[in-house]
Amino acid sequence: MINKVLKWIITNADACICVSHVNKDNLSLRAAVDPNIIYVVPNAVDTTRFQPDLSMRPKDENKINIVVVSRMMYRKGVDLLIDIIPEIIRKYPQVNFILGGDGDKLHLIQAMKDKYNLADRVEILGRVPHHKVRDVLCRGHIFLNTSLTEAFCIAILEAASCGLLCVSTNVGGVPEVLPPDMVYLAPARPKPMIEKLELAIKNYKNVPSDKFHERIQQLYNWRNVAERVERVYDNIFDAPSMTILGRIKNSLSLGLISGIISAIFLILELVMLIFWSWVDPEDSIEKSVHFNHAKYMNAKETFGDHTFKVAQSKGAEVKQTLYTN
Repeated sequence: MINKVLKWIITNADACICVSHVNKDNLSLRAAVDPNIIYVVPNAVDTTRFQPDLSMRPKDENKINIVVVSRMMYRKGVDLLIDIIPEIIRKYPQVNFILGGDGDKLHLIQAMKDKYNLADRVEILGRVPHHKVRDVLCRGHIFLNTSLTEAFCIAILEAASCGLLCVSTNVGGVPEVLPPDMVYLAPARPKPMIEKLELAIKNYKNVPSDKFHERIQQLYNWRNVAERVERVYDNIFDAPSMTILGRIKNSLSLGLISGIISAIFLILELVMLIFWSWVDPEDSIEKSVHFNHAKYMNAKETFGDHTFKVAQSKGAEVKQTLYTN
């Protein structure tokens, strides 16, 4: 039924955007969408907010912090965490865990901590506001993600931007996010995950994590995402528009009952559009003025200073462009 609803919603879409190729394949299969109109545009991360700070790590160089920041629920692999944490702590006395996040399975984490008497080795933070996530990440050397399903997983992107070596389940779009030298992937089972985590514990000092931030900055930024989304709209404008009869035909292809209902809704929407076009004609709507960003970047003094400052931790400040005219 969910697949039918999904197909109904986007049957007349001119284009779809997915965050990963796995997500694209899933949408195409579930909603019977032509893959040629599905575009893959990944998420990005604001690297100015997720900057590494090695001074926040333990003073004792032999200590290793493994950080988990996630919603504590089944889909995020809390049951995997419960199997992984005691085994890693038993084998590696220098390893501690920092767990951030809230959810309906948080009590299982607390029960595991009490059962194995891990009060001094496992720190449970509970819910972490997004503006404090960076501070939690910077305390760690390794980031652990145990999700059972993921379309993209922006969490490992934020962790890598803060200079953490990542260990993650090999599910969904996760393999598409980071280069192989920045993340160790394993099937969503305790033993393979423990093996990859042990490999990360052994190798994290040999990995140039100090370069991770610059690489993420180049690979993922919102300006690049905006440009790619803009190209999707350009392609739609350049392509011939689907006629009303074509859209009704698409709606009828959903099936006898749902197709007829969908076609009726489409006709009602068309009637509403004609009515409101008569009440408020297109000519009366003020059109937005095109802003030439390239021209602005070459001659900012002509337009005035349109930047603002974002305060960072420890008094650091960065300038960002305000994309308005």
